[in-house]
Amino acid sequence: MALPPADDRYLEDYRVGTLEEFGDVLIEEDEVIDFARKYDPQYFHTDPVRAKDGPFGGLVASGWQTCGIFMRLMVEHFVPTHASLGSPGVDAIRWPQPVRPGDRLRAKVMILESRRSRSKPDRGIVTMRNRTLNQHGEAVQVAVVKLLVPRRPAA
Repeated sequence: MALPPADDRYLEDYRVGTLEEFGDVLIEEDEVIDFARKYDPQYFHTDPVRAKDGPFGGLVASGWQTCGIFMRLMVEHFVPTHASLGSPGVDAIRWPQPVRPGDRLRAKVMILESRRSRSKPDRGIVTMRNRTLNQHGEAVQVAVVKLLVPRRPAA
């Protein structure tokens, strides 16, 4: 069952087992280097020449940059646009394959749980397994994320 458009989503629309795939982001070398120089200045993220002899055989994006790209895709395609309430956190995150300049990334999300909040009855928590995939369908990031979502207003 597909979700309604993001501008009309509420807790009740996020059903367990729902699978959504969305997005297309091209990873540019200059973006990889710029991000890493600011936030993760390891040579295999910042120096294309030295990275050739490094553990990945070339320049790779920081996993934290991959997180940011995934977040962008979530906001653009998945989070309810009328009432984003943030997230109480991430339960697990892994980077099974490196992201390289020239890769194209997309996201695949499966709803694992959707429940009303015990403390705030106007909202709930959606738990999702998120996979960020490259152009070959390989997972470059896997995470279990929680999203705060408003409940549908009473008519």
